[in-house]
Amino acid sequence: MSLNFNIQIPVEELKEPVVGHGGYQELNSREETLPRGYSTAPGRRVLTCEILVEHDIPIVVRDGSKLYADIYRPPKVPTRSTPAILCWSPFGKKFNGIQSLQLMTPWNLGISEGTLSGLEKFEAPDPAEFVDRGYAVVNVDSRGAFDSEGRMVIMGTQEAQDGYDVIEWIAQQTWCNGNVGMAGNSHLAIVQWLIAALQPPSLKAIAPWEGCGDLYREQFARGGIYGGDLFDHLIVKYMLRGRNGMESFRKMFQQHPLANDWWNDKRPDMRKINIPTYITGTWTNTMHGMGAIRGWMEVDTPQKWLRWHPYQEWYDIWGNQDGRDELLSFFDRYLKGIENGWELTPRVRMAILKYGEKEPLANLVEENLPIPRTRYKKAYLNSNGCLTLEQAPSEPAQVSYISEDPEDMAKFTLTFTERTHVVGIPKAILYMRCDDMDDMDIFIVLNKVSASGEKLFNLNIPWKNIPVSKISEIPQNLRTEVVLYQGPTGILRASNRAIDSSRSMHPNWPFYTHEKEEKIQPGSVVRLEIGIWGMGVEYEAGESLQMCVSGHYQGISNFGTTEHVRNKGKHWLHLGGECDSHLILPFV
Repeated sequence: MSLNFNIQIPVEELKEPVVGHGGYQELNSREETLPRGYSTAPGRRVLTCEILVEHDIPIVVRDGSKLYADIYRPPKVPTRSTPAILCWSPFGKKFNGIQSLQLMTPWNLGISEGTLSGLEKFEAPDPAEFVDRGYAVVNVDSRGAFDSEGRMVIMGTQEAQDGYDVIEWIAQQTWCNGNVGMAGNSHLAIVQWLIAALQPPSLKAIAPWEGCGDLYREQFARGGIYGGDLFDHLIVKYMLRGRNGMESFRKMFQQHPLANDWWNDKRPDMRKINIPTYITGTWTNTMHGMGAIRGWMEVDTPQKWLRWHPYQEWYDIWGNQDGRDELLSFFDRYLKGIENGWELTPRVRMAILKYGEKEPLANLVEENLPIPRTRYKKAYLNSNGCLTLEQAPSEPAQVSYISEDPEDMAKFTLTFTERTHVVGIPKAILYMRCDDMDDMDIFIVLNKVSASGEKLFNLNIPWKNIPVSKISEIPQNLRTEVVLYQGPTGILRASNRAIDSSRSMHPNWPFYTHEKEEKIQPGSVVRLEIGIWGMGVEYEAGESLQMCVSGHYQGISNFGTTEHVRNKGKHWLHLGGECDSHLILPFV
């Protein structure tokens, strides 16, 4: 694929690396051996083996740029004996998990002292554990990050080609057995889809744990509305460092808000991935879940597994010992060739959230996802605020909310009379109009409500090892999306409603082309299909699902700010009769 997108790609300046920031050290290629019993600081994991560390190793990719890596591997082993795990991101190869937990999470997510060594790259496996099991861990600063050369490019063909070249370089090292895997979550997972789709010969297995599948449609412009504020305000300003700037998502959306070739290059073709793949996902992450589901549905190999867990991604990769043991077992099978019975691992395991102080259901073995026994039912919106299953109101009615008021919304409630599981991908079909504008930005959230009418939240980490025992005890300043989950969301700018059904991975998850704007005549009614993020929730008798429709994002932390919302006046929902506005729910 050509890297010429026939447009001028805008650039965002980055702060230069500063010694000490994010663990950065000045460029200094060298080797050292960390002895058994070594600890990077008091209270950290103590090494149970020697680790040879090669710092700042230059790797030249096809355009001549040098990317720098730290390599952690067993010393004193035979040549061509060690498989490698590649961990790829721009966040700094020495910015570790301990620092990130202290900076960005309350209570270190309940991860006990001594779990991490401080050698682990942010969102990556810990070399202290993997080297002891006979692996090399290669932590790379991607193009343009810190001292790596070139301009920073987040995802797309350029990063994929760089990854391909680095994998083949690793495979040729005298210590490597020729087998390379990839692991990590978020950026480290997303990039695996892209690199693996190029099919580098030495990449033998991947483990994308929590990986978004389309940077335009699932992160930076969900529903056609810019949602990169978290990335701009936190990642770009405080985490990323480089000497040649980065391609700018924010400026690109300002100049090209529709999905051009540059944007679409950041959607991997998962059907080209044909190697063993171990995927994890969770309902509680509002960015990565649908990518994990598409990966499961489209990766083209029978050797694929999906573990859907109930926790936050950093807890799962660092705090979940069972998960780490499984990851090592997966790589033992496909990078070392050990016949360890990995194939007996259930292909699909699911989780169901209960919210509040109740423990979630986990490791539920299923045949597939979506679950084959799913019964999709329509819940019709009524003017009295109820959702009625499979019974549409016969009389036409209208309900409105003030689109410019973040506190105003239309609410519709379905109360369950017995324990019920809703697991899968929902979708809303809404008939809507606005008399004051030719467009509408629509935001949906599906809340869980207690039998007494209280909106409930889910804790995204286990209750053990944290200083609270109830959701109500969590201070307001700690109520972030990292630890609390409200419910699945759906977002759509009405003028971006065009769908290419041939590219939709599921009827309830429409593929919006975002190639043109279709404005709406003020006062006219338009039919909208709004895909809603996947969900897995248990409802007890008396508890309710509440659908809230508004002109602003209603989740715990916002993908965007109100400055990007295009709304004016009232939004009207048309219900009943020919305008059978409804919610499609997956019951199992």
